[in-house]
Amino acid sequence: MRHCYLIGMSFEPYSILIILLFSMGLFIWGRWRYDVVALIALAVSVAVGAVPFEHIYSGLSNSAVITVACVMVISQAITNSGVLNPFVRKINTFTGNPVIHIGILTLTTAVFSAFMNNVGALALMMPIAIQSAIKANRSPSMVLMPIALGSALGGLTTLIGTPPNLLISAYRQEFTGHPFALFDYSYVGLPVAIVGVILLATFLWRLIPGDRQAPKKTEDMFHVQDYITEVKVMPESPLIDISVSEFERTSELDFILIGLVRNKKKRLQLPPDQLFKEDDILILEAGTEELQELVQRNKLELVGGKELSPEILKSDDVSFIEAVVPQGSRIEGRSSISMRLRTRHHLNLLAVSRSGKAFKERLNHLTLEAGDVVLLQGPSDGLNENVANLGFLPLVERGVHVGTKRKVLLPIFIFILAIILAAFQLLPVQVAFGGAVLGMILFKVIPVRKLYESIDWSIIILLAAMIPIGGALQSTGGTAIIAHYFIAMSGHISPIFILGLLLLVTMTLSDFMNNAATTVVMAPIAVGIAQALKVNIDPFLMTVALGASCSFLTPVGHQNNTLVMGPGGYKFSDYIRLGLPLEILVIMVGFPAILWAWPM
Repeated sequence: MRHCYLIGMSFEPYSILIILLFSMGLFIWGRWRYDVVALIALAVSVAVGAVPFEHIYSGLSNSAVITVACVMVISQAITNSGVLNPFVRKINTFTGNPVIHIGILTLTTAVFSAFMNNVGALALMMPIAIQSAIKANRSPSMVLMPIALGSALGGLTTLIGTPPNLLISAYRQEFTGHPFALFDYSYVGLPVAIVGVILLATFLWRLIPGDRQAPKKTEDMFHVQDYITEVKVMPESPLIDISVSEFERTSELDFILIGLVRNKKKRLQLPPDQLFKEDDILILEAGTEELQELVQRNKLELVGGKELSPEILKSDDVSFIEAVVPQGSRIEGRSSISMRLRTRHHLNLLAVSRSGKAFKERLNHLTLEAGDVVLLQGPSDGLNENVANLGFLPLVERGVHVGTKRKVLLPIFIFILAIILAAFQLLPVQVAFGGAVLGMILFKVIPVRKLYESIDWSIIILLAAMIPIGGALQSTGGTAIIAHYFIAMSGHISPIFILGLLLLVTMTLSDFMNNAATTVVMAPIAVGIAQALKVNIDPFLMTVALGASCSFLTPVGHQNNTLVMGPGGYKFSDYIRLGLPLEILVIMVGFPAILWAWPM
C-alpha cells in the first residue's frame, strides 16, 4: 500500500492543478455559488488523494477564517448600535458641490472599510448615499459605484480590511513564523487608497454616461402603476363570503392580494379568515393575463378613473421598502414561494428590477439573483429589521437607535481596544478580535440568538474549503511546477518584471473570481516563485494581497460591485469605464510602493 501511494504521488501535483483550473472555470462561469464550487473542489481533491483525510477540516482552524468571522460580527454590532449614524447623516450638508459630495461619501466608506467588513461598510453607506444624491437632485448612479470602489480601496490599508489580507498574513506566518502586523498593509494600501479616492471624486464619476443614470423614485424603477390594480366585487361574484385564505389557496393564478377597500377605508393587513363582501374593492398585483383571468372567473370589475401610485401600498401600519439581494446570501437563488415570504414573514414581493428591467409577472416563482432590487411590503413595525434578517440589504436608512448612551458607545470602545491590542502586537489579531466578540456577548451588545446571523457563512465555507487545497498545491509540488514554468517563460529577466507580471495575473483573476479564492490560488504560487528566485517572499505576498483586492473591472469580481449594479442602473461596460483607470492607478502607485516598503 505504501509503495502504491508513493507511485501515485507523482501524479498529485498535476491532479491538484487540474482541479484548480476547473474550479477557476466554475468560479468565472458563475453558474454555481462560490462556496459550492469550493466544496466540490475540496471533495474531488480528497477523492484523488491530493488532500489527506486528516486535513479536510484544517481550513476551519485557520486564524484567517476565525478573524474574518469575528470582523463580520463586530461590524454588524457597530452598525446596529447606531453609533456611526450621527456622523454619516452629516454628509447631507456636503451635497452642494458634486466633487465634495462624492469625495466625502467615498472617503467615509473607505475609512469604514479599513476596519469593518467591506459589505458592512457599503451597507451602512448605501442608504445615506442614495438619499443624499436624491436630496441634491442627482442620480444615485453618480455616487454608488464610487463608494463601492472606495470600499475596496479602504480594505487595502489594514490587516482586517479584507479577507485577502488576512489570508496573506496567515501564509506569511506559515512560511516565516511571523504574520503581517495590523498596519503593515498601510505602506502600500494607504497611498493607493488616497490617490484612488481623489481620482474617483474628481474625475472617474464623470465617466458614467447619462443614459446609465439610475431612476430616483420607486415608481421610475418598478413602474408600480402598471401592475397594481383595483377591482370591485360585483353582486354575482363567487368571492362573496369566501375567505382570503380560501381565495389564495384555490386560485391557480399567480397574483398577490395586497389589500382591500371597504366603506372607503383601506386595509392592507388582511387576516386569513377575512370574508369578501359585495362592493369590496380589492387591491391586486398581477400581470395582464392573470388579471384578465381573475376578472372573468370571479366576476370582478376593474375600477378605473384614477392613476395609482406607490402610496396605495402604504397605510398607518403597513409600508414598503426597497432592498437589494446580496451575493452569496441565503435568499440568492430562491423564490418568494420557497422562502414563504407571505405565509411565514408576512411580506409581499411586489416587484423586482434586474439590470434596470422591471419584472411584472409570476413574481412568486421568479428566482432571485444577486444584485436584484426588490420592492417588499409588510407591517411597518420592524419592517427594516425583518427584511435585513432575511438577508436582503435595505436601501433606506434605519430608524434612530433607541438605547442608553453606554449601550451605543460600548461596541466602539471594545473594538478600539481590540485594534490597539492587535496594532501593538500585544495579542495576535485573531485573539484580540475573538476577545472583542466575547466581550460584546458578555455585555449583551450582541444578542446570542443573533450572533451567527452576522456571519456570511458562504465566505467562511469558501475559505475553509479552499485553504486545504492551497496547502495541497504547496505540499504536492504544484507550486514548484508553476514557478518553474513561470520563470522559464520569463527568461533571464529581473525578478521585478516577474513581480509585475504576478500582479497583472492576480488582478485579472480577481475581476472574475472571488477575491478570497484568488488569494488562496495565487499565494502558494507567489511563495513558490519567490523561493525559486531565492528572494524575499514578502513583496510577492503583498503583491497578491494588492492584486486580489483590486477587482474593479466587472460586477462579479466583488460582492460590493454586484450590490450597486441594480440600484445604480449600471451595465457591464460602466465597470470597465471606471475600473480600468483605477487598476492602472493601482499598478502605477501600488507596485512602486511594494518595492519601496518590501524590498527583495
